[in-house]
Formats: sequence, C-alpha cells, structure tokens
Amino acid sequence: MKQVGTPMKTGKRSPCPEEPDIRLVVQFATIRMEFVACLTAALVFVQDVARRRLCDVTVACGHYPDLPRLPNERLYLVP
Repeated sequence: MKQVGTPMKTGKRSPCPEEPDIRLVVQFATIRMEFVACLTAALVFVQDVARRRLCDVTVACGHYPDLPRLPNERLYLVP
C-alpha cells in the first residue's frame, strides 16, 4: 500500500537496459534542458518533436550518469 505524501521514485534505470542511452538536448527559445533516454524512446521523441515543431533537439551518444532521464520515457516505447 502506498503511503500518502510519499514521493514517487523515478530512478535512473533505463526501461530498456539492453539499449544504449542517448543524450537529448532540448532547446526552446530561452530554455535548454538535457536528458538521457534509451535509443528507442529517444528516436520516437525526436520524431514527435519534429512532427510538432515544438523546439530543437540535439542528439549525442555517450555516458551521462548525471543527467535525468527523459520524463515519461516509457510512454515513448508504447505504440
């Protein structure tokens, strides 16, 4: 049973540990955010952003242990 007032743990674990993590730099006009996401979620996220033309996204490979995971990353894995 979940306790009231207990924050949910987001963790830093990938929903697809067999895939590499991809760094996503999301740039709005005045705001820059950086995240990591598994390869599949990153690709779907980039396609979604490109289709909607919401912001610019830069993609890079590498190990980024200090970056937060893409919010709602698992939603980009569901068709």
